[in-house]
Amino acid sequence: MDSTMSDKPQRFATRTLHAGEQHRVADNAIFPPIVTASTFTKRSLDDVPQYAYSRVANPTRDAYETAVAALEDGVGAVACASGVNATATVLELLPKDAHVIVMNGVYGGTFRILEDFRSHTSGLTTSYVDLNDLAAVEAAIRPNTQLIWIESPTNPLLHLVDIKALCDLAKARGILTCIDNTFCSPWNQRPLNLGVDLVMHSASKYIGGHSDLTGGIVVAGSDVLLKRLRRISMAIGAIQGPFDCYLALRGLKTLDVRMERQCANALQVARFLEGHPSIERVYYPGLESHPQYALCQRQMRSGGAVVAMKVKGDRAALNRLVEALQLFVLADSLGGVESMLNHSWSMSHCSLSAEQKGAMGISENLLRLSVGVEDHRDLVEDLQAALEACAQV
Repeated sequence: MDSTMSDKPQRFATRTLHAGEQHRVADNAIFPPIVTASTFTKRSLDDVPQYAYSRVANPTRDAYETAVAALEDGVGAVACASGVNATATVLELLPKDAHVIVMNGVYGGTFRILEDFRSHTSGLTTSYVDLNDLAAVEAAIRPNTQLIWIESPTNPLLHLVDIKALCDLAKARGILTCIDNTFCSPWNQRPLNLGVDLVMHSASKYIGGHSDLTGGIVVAGSDVLLKRLRRISMAIGAIQGPFDCYLALRGLKTLDVRMERQCANALQVARFLEGHPSIERVYYPGLESHPQYALCQRQMRSGGAVVAMKVKGDRAALNRLVEALQLFVLADSLGGVESMLNHSWSMSHCSLSAEQKGAMGISENLLRLSVGVEDHRDLVEDLQAALEACAQV
C-alpha cells in the first residue's frame, strides 16, 4: 500500500469502514472475527500477552472500541453491556456524595439511575437545569459539583444544548462533562471537538442500526479518562460481549449511508407533519421554525432522524392512529433501519410520575417517531392515512 495514501485523512464515509484497529488478530480477514474465548494461554510465567482474560480485553471488543473512538475523534472507548450500563460506568468516576448538574428533560433511564439508585447508594445529588441558561448553571454549581450531564438532542422533545458554550464554562470551573450523543451518532455530531470530556452512546440505536443488539459505549477525550474508564470496566465487569461487539461493528459499517437516508427522510416527515391540521406541534431541530434551528445548523450535520409530534386528540384517537399505521411499528427503541413509533408517556418515560412528565413537557398526546430508511413518500402516505383514521369519531 502507498504510505502517502494511507496517511491521508479520510472522510467520514470511508472511516466508517476502516476506522480503528480492526486487523490486528487476523491481518488477512476482511472483517474482524468473533473471538469468544474467555481466557487466553500464556507461554511462560514471564509472558505478558496482549490478551489474557476477556473481561479485561478482547480482540473483537478492541476492534469495535477503536472504530467508534476514531469516528468520535476520541483517544479510546469502553464498550458496555447497554446504554444505561455505559451511563453507570461514567458515574463510577465520581466520588461519594458528588453533585451532578443534569439537562432538564433527560432520558427517563438516566433519571432513574440518578434518582432511584445513585442517590441512595453513593449519596449522589442532582440539579436539573436548562443547560442553555448559563447563569442558571453557574448558580447550580456547588463545591462538590463533579459532572455536568448533557443530553442533546433530548429524548423525546429534541431540545438542544449549546455544547461549546457550556463546556467552556465547565472547563473554567474544573468540572467534567459527559454527553449522551445517542440521538445523533458520530455521523451527526462530534461533541469532543466542541469541548466535551466524555461521549456516551446507547449503541443499540444508531451505531448498531438494525435492532438486533443491546450495548453502550463511552468514548474518552483524554488518555487519563480512558485509563480510569478501563480500570472501572475491568473491575466491575461492565463489558459488552464479543457477539454484540461484532454486530455493532458490522452495523457501524453502514452508519454513513443509513444516517444520510434516515435524516433526509425525517426532514420530509417533519415538513409534512408541520402542515397537517391534526398535529398540534412538531419538534424537529432541522425545521426552520424550530427555536434552536440556528444552533442545530452550527453544531449538527442535520436535524437528525427523530421527529416528535403532539397529536390533536385523546388517547382513543392516538390508539386509532397507532393501529392504522402500516410501516411505523410501535416499539421501545429507536435508531433501527425500520421506522418506529414510541408513546413516551407510557413507554420510554413510564417510570416517571405524571407530575414529573408534565414538568418535562411530556403529555399523553406526544408521539416520537424514529424515521427509518424506507422511501419517504411511503412513510408520509402511511402517516397521512393514520392521521385520517385518528381524526375519525
